[in-house]
Amino acid sequence: MAILEQTNNRTLLDELRKNRSDYTPEQLLRYFITTFPGRLVLASSMAAEDQVLTDMIVKIDPSVTILTLDTGRLPQETYDVIDATQKKYGIKIRVLFPDLKQVETMVAKHGVNLFFDGVQQRKLCCHIRKIEPLKRGLAGNDAWVTGLRKEQSVTRTDLQAIAWDEQFGLIKVSPLLDWSSEQVWDYIRQNDVPYNALHDKGYPSIGCAPCTRAIAEGEDIRAGRWWWEQPEHKECGLHWNSAPENGKDKP
Repeated sequence: MAILEQTNNRTLLDELRKNRSDYTPEQLLRYFITTFPGRLVLASSMAAEDQVLTDMIVKIDPSVTILTLDTGRLPQETYDVIDATQKKYGIKIRVLFPDLKQVETMVAKHGVNLFFDGVQQRKLCCHIRKIEPLKRGLAGNDAWVTGLRKEQSVTRTDLQAIAWDEQFGLIKVSPLLDWSSEQVWDYIRQNDVPYNALHDKGYPSIGCAPCTRAIAEGEDIRAGRWWWEQPEHKECGLHWNSAPENGKDKP
């Protein structure tokens, strides 16, 4: 991480953010792809936002690494969109899996459906199935791109488009942070971007099959994720501690 070693995190953030508040998502992606050649990765959940970013990135530089996490509990529709995306763009998405021994140990101790038993058990499952594999996928890179948007959740309203990710130790870029859901879907339709078929069945947010359900009209867009928990708990842990420069832990 040569660039990150040359300066402290706050100085680097200030430089990266300078004069870029009005950049379009494409401009921001192009800037980071150019600034961190070969050391920037898109971590995609295959959600609508990540599909938009995939389309943008491939049009700029199809060699950029795109990875996704196979937790072992995904719905079939997510595998279908992985396949469709690779075929449309002629790319290979790197699929990361959790450590077998860690999963076996967790299940032996807590059961196969431990996530229903409490927030801590659910976070343990997310940690083993998501966070640990993502750490491996991000290792050796200087920056990662995410599809986070502010309107997705009460835990995401204070995020910044360019931030330091304390948990993973690299720059975190969220080009669609200020986009609305309508903007996301307008882009998908206009550019014929592959998307998860569950979106057409009332699933605005899609994760593991046991932890995701369709929502009713008028419900919050994250209501279908871990619906048995309070809204302030609804993060898997991938997107916490992203803004240490203000002295707070942010999702």
